[in-house]
Amino acid sequence: MKKKYFPGICILAILCNVSCNNPEAVDYSSWRTYTGTKKGNRYSSNDQINTGNVKNLKVAWTYSGKDTIGGPNECTPIIIDGTLFGTTSFLKLFALDAATGKQKWIFDPAMIDSNFLNKPGRGVAYWQDETGADKRILYTAGSKLYAVSAITGKLINTFGENGYIELKKNLDRDSVEDGYGVSSSPGIIYKDLIIIGMSLSEDADALPGHIRAFNVRTGKRRWIFHTIPHPGEVGYDTWEDKDAWKRTGGANSWAGRALDEERGIVYIPTGSATPDFYGGMRKGSNLFANSIIALDAATGKYIWHFQVVHHDLWDRDLPANPNLVTITHNGKKIDALAQITKHGYIFMFDRANGKPIFPIVEKPVPQEALPGEKPWPTQPFPKLPESFSRQRFDSQDVSDLTPETHRQLMERYITIKHKAQFTPPGKGGAWIFPDFSGGGEWGGAAVDLDTKIMYVNSNEVPSSQLMIDRPRGGKDMSSLHRRGFNVYNNYCITCHGPELKGSGAEIPALVGLNKKYNVPQVSQILENGRNRMPPFRQIPEEDKKALLAFLLKLKPANNKELAVSENLGNIKADTAVKKSNLAEDIPYRMTGYNRFMDSEGYPGNKPPWATLNAI
Repeated sequence: MKKKYFPGICILAILCNVSCNNPEAVDYSSWRTYTGTKKGNRYSSNDQINTGNVKNLKVAWTYSGKDTIGGPNECTPIIIDGTLFGTTSFLKLFALDAATGKQKWIFDPAMIDSNFLNKPGRGVAYWQDETGADKRILYTAGSKLYAVSAITGKLINTFGENGYIELKKNLDRDSVEDGYGVSSSPGIIYKDLIIIGMSLSEDADALPGHIRAFNVRTGKRRWIFHTIPHPGEVGYDTWEDKDAWKRTGGANSWAGRALDEERGIVYIPTGSATPDFYGGMRKGSNLFANSIIALDAATGKYIWHFQVVHHDLWDRDLPANPNLVTITHNGKKIDALAQITKHGYIFMFDRANGKPIFPIVEKPVPQEALPGEKPWPTQPFPKLPESFSRQRFDSQDVSDLTPETHRQLMERYITIKHKAQFTPPGKGGAWIFPDFSGGGEWGGAAVDLDTKIMYVNSNEVPSSQLMIDRPRGGKDMSSLHRRGFNVYNNYCITCHGPELKGSGAEIPALVGLNKKYNVPQVSQILENGRNRMPPFRQIPEEDKKALLAFLLKLKPANNKELAVSENLGNIKADTAVKKSNLAEDIPYRMTGYNRFMDSEGYPGNKPPWATLNAI
């Protein structure tokens, strides 16, 4: 085994200049982009490390950014001319001597914005001019895109607003600057452009997920592609609500992109339109959500698309960048695109024209839905490649690690009514398998360009999807707590559930929160997010205070006003909850991301719970 594949979370490696054995005339011995090269294949031609000597590897050096706060580090570093560029868990950008680990410089975005939204950053992008004198790292922290000198680590003040641009602006929609918007995966460079998407809220308050290109020298927006089409644009007629472009969000590209530099085509995978699990106010197939979109990289002009899930009600975002490969099919050499999905399929297309490599069949799917919902009657299924995940969770698949475990799990299993894939969310419940995370995940797939074998990891754990009527505060609550309860059901119930119990280690319970945290601590978590939880700065201040009062069981000072905290000031308890986009109009809520686990924390299905697949 002479090749190495890097679909993992964070790689620190010394990449040496060795000969490239790949038949394509591309240097695969370096790691200059998030996925090795812009074609997204996580492939290296280096052969110094192999099965014969890997046991002898020893740690050469370690590095720490000395963060005192921050979540997981999901960054895949890049290496340019012997310098390693990456980010810490709190999104400090650093440059190291790749041979020794010695720090050359570090840039702290908190010096510019001390209150930025700290969500995991998964990589950085590099650009240099024709002379090689101007070398830049472009990366995001929160919703800002920074341009930093790769030589000095200083902001390049001629870019945007003194070195950065605000990604929540210039989205061709009024009043969106206060929404939740960050960029986790790095942009991709085409000539003097950086093409980038965003991670967004998944509820009705989400920003639109439009794709944009910015000039790497000036920060000026060069083009925008509306993933929620405006009147007269391709895809506009796939929304029954002709004003959807004014108020619907999502359809965003958060998982990375791939670029065919020779053709000048960028390939964009997108996620769901919002809100995630009820589409009664976004009827239609909802282009360009859940789609592969091919755009002219220089202009943003539409070339082709394919929608992988129509009118998504299951959070089936496309989870990773496409892989651009060259294959021989039916005796013909084809430049192809392969896209993995959360539900365990690989869709393959001729990347020049979007024609499927293998047949894709539209099959009827269940239609029993909540009142007001209008599910799409069919969904696309590729005949090949074969699915890399199991597609159904039946009673015989329930775990039997012990007889008692099996009995307890079966009691819960039979409470969920539906087992068929793409069953619309409802009050009877349905199994999501693979569950909401996938299947294929954001780590993506790797491709051996010599053998044309794709390697992809897959999780195979079930979750249940159960909908309830949108809860309303009871009469036994104070008017303030009732208001906070309504705010909770606008923003928090999908993850933490109607009883505030969460779903185990991944999503903590909020029961007894007042015994663990005080008002300033919970307020900071709402402001900045924590681990998988996004920030909720978009919640109006009065509603945020009511939510704190509800979560922390704060008592009112009198019937009309409540001194929530000296840190937060007073709030009128009888003020109506302010609407945020369509959040108040959603009549149903999901009870949570209910992963099916036994009492010991093991998945509730029989193994394997995860697989590595060679396709």
